[in-house]
Amino acid sequence: MMDRTRTRLRRLIRSLIAWWLILATGLWLLGRATEQSASPTACAASAAFLLALGEAGDWLRRRWHHFRTRKMGRL
Repeated sequence: MMDRTRTRLRRLIRSLIAWWLILATGLWLLGRATEQSASPTACAASAAFLLALGEAGDWLRRRWHHFRTRKMGRL
């Protein structure tokens, strides 16, 4: 059971790092294309913020769905 948890955690961490790198690179390239470039550090920080915001939104969506499903099941 512990191996499954570790595997799931590693997969989550890899996924978050990949999304963070994609977002940071995308923001940096978008800034370069629009001639409003920011430093790679600023793009990385913005990408981390966007990633955290997206994960929090996904967590809320899943909790809301679980809440609504349980509530509808009781009716």
